[in-house]
Amino acid sequence: MKVHFKKLSLVFLLVGQLILAQDKFGGLALYTVRTDMAENPKEVLKKVSDAGYQYIEAAGYNNGTYYGMTPTDFKNYLNELGLFPISTHQSTVTLDNADAMIADAKAAGFEYFVIPIPPMGHFKYNEKTHTMGMSDDIELVTSIINTIGKKCHDAGLKLLYHNHDFEFKPNVNGIVPIEYFLNNTNPEYVNFQMDLYWVTKAGADPVAYFEKYPGRFKLWHVKDMDEQGRFAPVGNGTIDFNRIFEKRELSGMLYYMVEQDMTFDGMKPLEAIVISHEGLKKLVTK
Repeated sequence: MKVHFKKLSLVFLLVGQLILAQDKFGGLALYTVRTDMAENPKEVLKKVSDAGYQYIEAAGYNNGTYYGMTPTDFKNYLNELGLFPISTHQSTVTLDNADAMIADAKAAGFEYFVIPIPPMGHFKYNEKTHTMGMSDDIELVTSIINTIGKKCHDAGLKLLYHNHDFEFKPNVNGIVPIEYFLNNTNPEYVNFQMDLYWVTKAGADPVAYFEKYPGRFKLWHVKDMDEQGRFAPVGNGTIDFNRIFEKRELSGMLYYMVEQDMTFDGMKPLEAIVISHEGLKKLVTK
């Protein structure tokens, strides 16, 4: 009997990944460990897998590579670790480079192409007050998002817009940007990644938005807030995640990513992701 060793090896690999995946849950936004990723991405990804995460979200695209790896090499390495590429933040996307970025995201195996800030120079950061904002030309920003969303759809990807706090506050014209985006984008081409920390920071209620715009929030960023209003590992802060997770189906959420923009009091990001994963176990998240 002729044995096809290559096919047999592939079967064993897939079975091994399936068994491994059953012991893992939740996702990690690699922005959390961005400094470590810049030094040794493969070692850090192995630690992410060892911490029990199943999915990842990239935030390290540069000149056609993800963390210095070609899209295909990046995808293959994740597969070796039993990690699945779900979403990628593409902060430098423009109408001119969108096609190339979309092709790379597709080759890397991502399902979601995320615009993490108002694109093409419309994001504003105040160095003195350390606050974020956006231009008042919300119609143009929405048009750009819609155009890129259609490009993603045509390529077999799904576009999401990721929020911070400023989108939930009225601009100088009295318009709440996130509501304008939700009301003026086609759900077939554009949906949203809700960052639970930033919504809370803005004084808004995530559940209220799920009820008003059901099904539009396909991914979440799960990060906690300490009593000082700073980023904290999941379960070590004040956000009532149980209440929010009870409405996951209403929101349309399919995946969630732990994220912590900064750590404090001597805690390292790689320590924080382990604590957050333990915190997730207390939620009904599997």
